Amino acid sequence: MNSVPEIKFYTFEELLKEKGYIVYTNVGTSMLPLLRERRDIIEIRPLETPPKKYDVLLYKRGETYILHRVIRILPDGGYLIAGDHNTFIERDVTDRMILGKMTRIIRNGREIKVDENLLYRIYSHIWTDFFPVKCFLLRGKGWVGRRLKKFRQGAEN
Repeated sequence: MNSVPEIKFYTFEELLKEKGYIVYTNVGTSMLPLLRERRDIIEIRPLETPPKKYDVLLYKRGETYILHRVIRILPDGGYLIAGDHNTFIERDVTDRMILGKMTRIIRNGREIKVDENLLYRIYSHIWTDFFPVKCFLLRGKGWVGRRLKKFRQGAEN
C-alpha cells in the first residue's frame, strides 16, 4: 500500500516561531513599485528592535496578512502605515498585530538587504517623506487613466 506523505500547512506565525523567518512572494499591488506581485521574493524576520519609520512590516488584521511601510510612529506607541502604492494610511496598527519586518528582497536573482542597501534606503525615504506628493501623483495617474478610458470608449462609438 502506498502511503501519501503528510502535508503540513503553516501559518506565518508558526513559521516565524519554528524557523525564525518566512520567505515568500507577495500577493497584491499595494507595495508597487518596490515589490512586484508574485515575482519578487521577500524575507520576513521577527523584530529584534521596535519598529522604526521606513520599516516594511508584516502584520495581521483579523485573518488578513498585510505588508506595508511605517510612515510615522505615534506618541501612544501605535503606527501610521501605508502601502507604497496606496493613497490611504492605516492609523490603528499596534505592536500586538505586528509579526515581523522585511529584511531582504530577491529580484531577478539579485539580493537586496534592506538595512544595508543605500539605494533602497533612499527609495524608502523619498516614498515616505514625500507621502502627500506621492498620493497626489497616484491619484492624478488614476484620474488621467479614467479620462483616457472614457475618451477611447467615446471614440469607438
